[in-house]
Amino acid sequence: MAQLTTSALPKKQLAAGVILLNEQRHLLLVKPTYRDGWLLPGGIVEVWESPCQAALREVLEELNLAVRIERLLCIDYQKNETAPRENIQFVFYGGILTAHQQRFIQLPPSELSEYRFIELGDAINLLNPYSARRVPVAVQALEEKKTFYLENGTIVC
Repeated sequence: MAQLTTSALPKKQLAAGVILLNEQRHLLLVKPTYRDGWLLPGGIVEVWESPCQAALREVLEELNLAVRIERLLCIDYQKNETAPRENIQFVFYGGILTAHQQRFIQLPPSELSEYRFIELGDAINLLNPYSARRVPVAVQALEEKKTFYLENGTIVC
């Protein structure tokens, strides 16, 4: 039997996004400077960092806000034939941001050009196709107090 080496093991990219709402229950989206479309706050999980730690770090870096992760909403396994690697996306719920908290939002200008609170139906039109499938499921998980596992944005269980 052949010995598996670490370099032969599959490499999957992990990323974490955070659902943040305002008091009207509109979704917070950010507009990156480095690609088209809008995203949830979040980003790549770094080496030796958990997805939850990455979510907290990214919200702090991108919005200048320290939030508390309330729960995991969904995990989405993405396999895109045109992408260089598989991707596993974790979406967490970070709570409702008060008007007071929103006053402290500061974006890193080299990374994000703006943020916006937007109704879910309108948000879908701004998100990339993968996020446009994943985000409504994450909101459904929040409303139904469930956690979903997805593959390419489709609920598996």
